[in-house]
Amino acid sequence: MIGLASEVYPTSLLSNITSPSGLARKGKKGIGITRRNIGVQRGKLRIAGEVSELRCGKRKLDIGEPEGSHGSKRGKVMDGSLESEMNNFGDIRSSLQSITGDGSSYSSVGQYQYTNTKEMGGLRESTTTSATTLNTVEPLRRTNLNRVFAAVYTCAIFTLLYHHAQTLLFQSKTLLSFSISLSLLVADMVLAFMWTTTQSFRMRPVHRREYPENLKKVTKHDEFPGLDVFICTADPYKEPPMGVVNTALSVMAYDYPTEKISIYVSDDGGSAFTLFAFMEAAKFASHWLPFCRKKDVMERNPDAYFSSNHSWNSETENIKMMYESMKVRIEHVVEIGKVLLESSKDKDITGNYLANLVYVSREKSKTSHHYFKAGALNALLRVSATMSNAPIVLTLDCDMYSNDPETPLRALCYIFDPNIRPNLAFVQFPQRFHGINKNDIYASEFKRLFELNPIGFDGLRGPNYVGTGAFFCRRAFFGDPSTFIAPKIVELSPDHAVEEPIKSPSILSLAHRVAGCNYENQTKWGSKIGFRYGSLVEDYFTGYKLHCEGWRSTFCHPERPAFYGDAPTNLLDMLNQQKRWAIGLLEVAFSKYSPVTFGIRSMGLMGLGYSHFAFWPSFSIPITVYGFLPQLALLNGVTIFPKVSEPLFFLYTFLFLGAYGQEFLEFVLEGETFGKWWNDQRIWMIKGLSSYLFGFTEYFLNSLGISALGFNVTSKVVDDELSKRYDQEIFEFGEPSPMFVPITMAAILNFFSFSWGLLQIIRGVGDMQGQFLQMLLSGFVMVNCWPIYEAIVLRSDKGKLPAKVTVIAAFLAWALYYTATSLIF
Repeated sequence: MIGLASEVYPTSLLSNITSPSGLARKGKKGIGITRRNIGVQRGKLRIAGEVSELRCGKRKLDIGEPEGSHGSKRGKVMDGSLESEMNNFGDIRSSLQSITGDGSSYSSVGQYQYTNTKEMGGLRESTTTSATTLNTVEPLRRTNLNRVFAAVYTCAIFTLLYHHAQTLLFQSKTLLSFSISLSLLVADMVLAFMWTTTQSFRMRPVHRREYPENLKKVTKHDEFPGLDVFICTADPYKEPPMGVVNTALSVMAYDYPTEKISIYVSDDGGSAFTLFAFMEAAKFASHWLPFCRKKDVMERNPDAYFSSNHSWNSETENIKMMYESMKVRIEHVVEIGKVLLESSKDKDITGNYLANLVYVSREKSKTSHHYFKAGALNALLRVSATMSNAPIVLTLDCDMYSNDPETPLRALCYIFDPNIRPNLAFVQFPQRFHGINKNDIYASEFKRLFELNPIGFDGLRGPNYVGTGAFFCRRAFFGDPSTFIAPKIVELSPDHAVEEPIKSPSILSLAHRVAGCNYENQTKWGSKIGFRYGSLVEDYFTGYKLHCEGWRSTFCHPERPAFYGDAPTNLLDMLNQQKRWAIGLLEVAFSKYSPVTFGIRSMGLMGLGYSHFAFWPSFSIPITVYGFLPQLALLNGVTIFPKVSEPLFFLYTFLFLGAYGQEFLEFVLEGETFGKWWNDQRIWMIKGLSSYLFGFTEYFLNSLGISALGFNVTSKVVDDELSKRYDQEIFEFGEPSPMFVPITMAAILNFFSFSWGLLQIIRGVGDMQGQFLQMLLSGFVMVNCWPIYEAIVLRSDKGKLPAKVTVIAAFLAWALYYTATSLIF
């Protein structure tokens, strides 16, 4: 309930108040909804009795006389003509969900002001109060500059493509000129397409803010909705059980009614170590949770808390000893499927109920596809429906622990907002990582993917789902906002009320049944219901399909990171992870649900943004072309770029500096350093010649039936020596890998081409003006390849580039030069 003026009305009425049709129909005693003045000005909704007008900014519409009034001169009741006129302004709800053109912000719920006017004995009493502010949103100031720059840059792109096309059609008379012109045209067309898709993130970027302290004014703490938490793990050797346990303990200790939290852990590895670790965690939780509440601990991951600097006392020492003892006791115990804690029975040492803690190891069969993580999440979605069926579902990676106990309250600031909730699928928090070195040499923070792009998406239909840190409304998994798709078993429906204890035989029997490997056969799970199948990147595909169905999402980015996870500290692990993502993205890009076709038809500009992700691996084409072709031409004395004195030289300069400058500016405005930006663009080049290139190749080979896809879990185990080199910002090569070969080839070829060009200029036989851009490009690539040169020549530690890789790369670089010289140049 919310207090409005001198009376109390249900929160559900707020959604009706914001609808013009609700104003005409929803008359309630004591409320007078049909007799109110509604004004939308700088994001504020005002409702006042006894006045009949609609304001949008400074503009005014006459609403007319309320129904049932006769002989008044105020006008007509809202009819079709008024509704037609209102379409010019947009309805109240659209006005609230749009950004005002003057750069102002709007708030949801909180800045609605309601004035209730009563007549008392000929006197008029007016009482005005402000309802509770739960969230606000503000557009970024650079939006208009982005749009202007996009228009200018687009003109430059078309000019360059026109030049390439003209050269290809009218000036390419030889095989050499034709090959060069065609290669540059294809590379620049890919870059132009990817740049165009990026603009979808820059047209309406917004920042949001939440006010969780005001939730108590909306509802009572013990009336919060239930929360089911899904944690997935698969390999106890790459994902240590203690890390998974710490993640579970951190969310069990949320500032949330513990009896309404249920933790479901999916262990696809069926590991005895993981099971036993959680059995021990269940015991430790009865001490850890009361300790967190008593000490008001913010870092509720035990490992993170005990590793940080805190004031120590005997109680803290005792808890730490219990934690260390728990780590030591992990032994080999085998049992599949077990309820470890039940909130209605298990209590902590202070007598408070504990959260439900359920371990699930789903049934698998060689004859049934288990769909990797998406299959595990759907199994948890069904199992949780039989046991707790909470309306809110939080998905977490096993290493992504909670860093803020108020995180679910921030999510509720959007879920409780009547203007957002009807179409809200999920609230996405950014992925943040601990242990990142100063300049993030592997770009492990994924600044653009996890922060910059979601800010841009948030001004459209909301951010994409990134696999972890997302609070879902369970209803979103069962059809679009207007069409509910019922599961075959009624107990799996999101509106089903669980009335039996989770340990009851009937509940456990049903849970085992829906977790079976054959349950999904001949059902809509994975296609119309639940997390979606069809791609290795189930998070991207699920979020994409939900947005196509009409659902929305919001991006919650508080100052204190909501979650912290482990980032790869090994170059090869990072590249393998990116290759897996590349294959999964291409599966969507070339499917019947391709964002370029299906996505743009369904979502417009939002579909363009999803196209950017889907075609990420295509960056390998221009990076490969510009990493080898100009250098081979330089070694053969062939000029392929305009001279310094030609007008096209300035076009190339503008396109290069414009793209890099905008990226750098966005990084700086979001609080990052030059060093992090530099490493981000360096890793982009490295991925283009390794992860993206191999992902592209493996996807098309698999499409031809030549190879099979595999799923490798990214290791969360960190070697001490490797960790030391990472902290010193030294690249880790160490283990031989085919993915190191192309980047080493590029490093070698660019070194020799730059050296040869410089030598020719010193000797006075080179064309300085004609080869300046080729020299500049080779030098730029060389600077980015410095860690590779260092790993080849200057290092002797275990992380240096293996000699085998260096030899193979050198031979292939020579073979490429010899072949190009013989056949083309």
